[in-house]
Amino acid sequence: MSTSPQPISTTQPATGRRSGGGNAMALLVIASCQLMVVLDITIVNIALPHIQSALDFSTTSLAWVVNAYTLTFGGLLLLGGRTGDILGRRRVFMFGVALFAVASLLGGLAQNPGELLAARALQGVGGAIASPTALSLVSTTFKEGPERNRAFGVFAAVSAGGGAIGLLMGGILVEWLNWRWVLFVNVPIGVLIILATPRFIRESERHPGHFDIAGALTSTVGMVLLVYGFIRAAQEGWRDALTLASFAAAVVVLVTFVLIERRSKQPITPLHMFADRNRAGTYGIMLCLAAAIFGMFFFLTLFVQDVLDFSPLQAGLAFLPVSAVIAIGAGLASRFLPRFGPKPFMVTGAILAAAGLAWLTLTDVHSTYAGSILGPMLVFSLGMGMEFVSLTLMALSNVSPRETGAASGLLNATQQVGGSLGLSILVTMFGTASTDEARKQIPRFLSQATPLERLRFQHTGQLPKPFADEVLTAGVSAAFVVAAVFTVLAALIALIAIQVRPADLERLQGQTGLPPG
Repeated sequence: MSTSPQPISTTQPATGRRSGGGNAMALLVIASCQLMVVLDITIVNIALPHIQSALDFSTTSLAWVVNAYTLTFGGLLLLGGRTGDILGRRRVFMFGVALFAVASLLGGLAQNPGELLAARALQGVGGAIASPTALSLVSTTFKEGPERNRAFGVFAAVSAGGGAIGLLMGGILVEWLNWRWVLFVNVPIGVLIILATPRFIRESERHPGHFDIAGALTSTVGMVLLVYGFIRAAQEGWRDALTLASFAAAVVVLVTFVLIERRSKQPITPLHMFADRNRAGTYGIMLCLAAAIFGMFFFLTLFVQDVLDFSPLQAGLAFLPVSAVIAIGAGLASRFLPRFGPKPFMVTGAILAAAGLAWLTLTDVHSTYAGSILGPMLVFSLGMGMEFVSLTLMALSNVSPRETGAASGLLNATQQVGGSLGLSILVTMFGTASTDEARKQIPRFLSQATPLERLRFQHTGQLPKPFADEVLTAGVSAAFVVAAVFTVLAALIALIAIQVRPADLERLQGQTGLPPG
């Protein structure tokens, strides 16, 4: 790994640029696609109880409504980014959006669990093609300097805030319509994006080459095995035989992938990208922060609905401030990046996120939304807004035009793997702490319960309120402790690994010799 960073240099477009309103519309199209893909990770969460009753899912299999999307999305991101480099990013972008929209329609029409899970997996394929290509289009559409910094700020805000928007939209659609609309809503959005893309986005230069089929196959299978292992660990425990087998197979396949990439003339993931200490540090930071943000959404969604008794719509509205504050953080970072560089925002953002999560560890059954949840959630969101702009910019620095798809795909893949890994660890901590708390609450419940309540407990194994609230809150608090540790680790990586030179600041300002700001 190099001892000093190279000057930040993002790619130039292969064709002429549009000006003014044209670029604004291009950014709207790109950001709309990223929002559609990102919010789909969370929009289904609030609808899960309704999906379970409508399609007769078992409690165990219900988790695959989310996992089927995550597995294919995370596993195919590298291939999706490389495909755009070779075939042209605009046409690949449109194909990914079209596939995503068709899969959403099929999912909304599903009549049984198998049909829905197949549609969710197909959505993941479409998202894996569209998302890294969208990020590459930012690099090839906007002029280097303040214009591109602002575009990255919008893209990063959408990427970080999409989860909260998904929860809000899910709550609205489930409460006012029905669960099928959390999937149907993607269809008109996808159609509008497809119609607008040829008008406002120019095709990028194609970089002829061959598809690294062996690398694509091993990276996809390896990442799917890795993500599946984490998901399985969260459900069955770290000692489960299938969990261990999945991890072992993932190691073998991913080592094979590295060996293939080292010998390939046109690898799907050029390994030399990791030689840049800034980019390697960026991927490490993204792993940690993705774990934290996935966990924050997951556990707060449980808490506000199960302990605070929020309806689906109320739960969605509770997360609305997250998107607004992330946008503020992203805007601040975009504006002052040319003056200070990315590093201060990486460090400060991670510290703010850690502070917010540490504050959430104080949550108990007597907590209220306004008094105990909103404040730390806003602190966390401000930090994440700063982070995602800086990470997005740094991940695409010093990348040649032919490799921007691979670089953006790797950043997205890192986010998905980090989220799955972190969430599985957090769920394991949640399970341990809640089990310990249950051992304390069961005797208390039995000493006060009526014969009918005891009989119901023997049948279901579920404690009633307020005992169940104590159990869940203990688990959530423990999970937030570990999430805070992840963000502290991200801050340390940013402090130690990231380096920005004066020449980098000149490039961020768009023209050598301009005064900062």
